[in-house]
Amino acid sequence: MARRICRFTLDLAPRTSASAAALMLAAVLAGCSTAPKLDTDVTGSIAAPVTGADFETAADAWGARYAKNPTDRATALGYAKALQQSGRTVQAVSVLQKAAIRHPNDREVLAAYGKALAAGGDLNRALDAVQRAQTPDQPDWRLLSAEGAILDQSGRHGDARARYAQALDIAPDEPSVLSNLGMSYLLTRELDKAEETLRRAAAMDGADSRIRQNLALAIGLSGRFDEAEAIATAELPPAEAEANIAYLRSMMSERDDWKKLAGDG
Repeated sequence: MARRICRFTLDLAPRTSASAAALMLAAVLAGCSTAPKLDTDVTGSIAAPVTGADFETAADAWGARYAKNPTDRATALGYAKALQQSGRTVQAVSVLQKAAIRHPNDREVLAAYGKALAAGGDLNRALDAVQRAQTPDQPDWRLLSAEGAILDQSGRHGDARARYAQALDIAPDEPSVLSNLGMSYLLTRELDKAEETLRRAAAMDGADSRIRQNLALAIGLSGRFDEAEAIATAELPPAEAEANIAYLRSMMSERDDWKKLAGDG
């Protein structure tokens, strides 16, 4: 059965007992996104809408290639990415763990492994993998942004924002980093800062649909649902737009749960 893939990159589903930090499901980790790129791999173009069935098909195709050549680095990365996009995070972690053993100094492999670990909730190992992938003399803004997202998941919002600041020093106005920063503010219920930062991100060249959906989420949580709905439905296929609006409406009807998730309960 095809999975419904929502576009919001922060999972704040109602009626959950998890902490807000644990719900930072990857502002850079592509856990709930229809776009086939990781949030830190901005291409400068909006990806064509795809469905859960498309991701399943891609995972099956990559799986066949991986079965023939499991030691190939590019194949392992492609397969793991497709697995994550189809919701099979545990399997993706397994594939990337083997790749990391074979390529212990490969920054891209370590970064992908760290992101997969974070998506699966193993934050300590995720942080270690991403930090090992980084090179202090030539820091990669994508890794700094990924590290920030993991720190946000761990509830270390101040440390996370310091990483985003470092990333923005290297890549000024990079929309994916600004989006992560905006979602960080959302987690601490600084809704004005979240909206301001996400609007800035959405206005940048290279901003993709995920960023605009995050902006819709921030606006909706601020109580301006009509405006949020207009943004959320502007570029999505009708069925997907309807699903996202239903998600926003469910959050608006669960304000007490939102307060708890945001650290007020």
